[in-house]
Amino acid sequence: MAQYSKLTVLQTIMQTGMVPVFYNPDPEISRQILRACYEGGVRAFEFTNRGDFAHEVFRELVKYASAELPGMILGVGSVVDPATATLYMQLGANFVVGPVFNPEVAPVCNRRLIPYIPGCGSASEISAAQAAGCDICKVFPGDVLGPAFVKDIMGPMPWSKIMVTGGVQPDEDNLRQWFKAGAACVGMGSKLFPKDALKSGDWERISMMCRQSMQTIAALI
Repeated sequence: MAQYSKLTVLQTIMQTGMVPVFYNPDPEISRQILRACYEGGVRAFEFTNRGDFAHEVFRELVKYASAELPGMILGVGSVVDPATATLYMQLGANFVVGPVFNPEVAPVCNRRLIPYIPGCGSASEISAAQAAGCDICKVFPGDVLGPAFVKDIMGPMPWSKIMVTGGVQPDEDNLRQWFKAGAACVGMGSKLFPKDALKSGDWERISMMCRQSMQTIAALI
């Protein structure tokens, strides 16, 4: 069951402005990454459902965060159907993210007051997701749609809360483009977790990248 209220989750995501997006089949590596992000100031973390037994790794992360990382909010990503959303919510997911908008996922999450952040690629999809109760919509893939897409959405739909994911980079120029366009937050994946840092176990480097990104974002929002 979710540890944090829907309001707390949404406020945390909006206030910090960044959600790391990560998957690894190794529970120990995943724990180290979660701690590195936490020490870098991250308080909302998306573990993606991208491999066999990913839910078992997620379960261990929830237990670890509850015991060792106070205030760290864990959510699940890459969810495309209501059954998967239900499984992860039962394991403690505090928010559910998808690469697409599936209207059948929304009522499952709404019933438990869990934020559902669906992937959208058009004004119509964003509007449909908002009508289904989605407070934040994920613009995905961000590197394909671009900052101009976000800006154009915010013109006629200024109430929208947009999280951009896909191609977001932990550097000031890239982040400034997204937030200047009107993004409320970003999801950051592989660019935040360099392969050589993962291979060498350089967790401090990842903490530093999180910390620098959070500082940059704080100055932009």
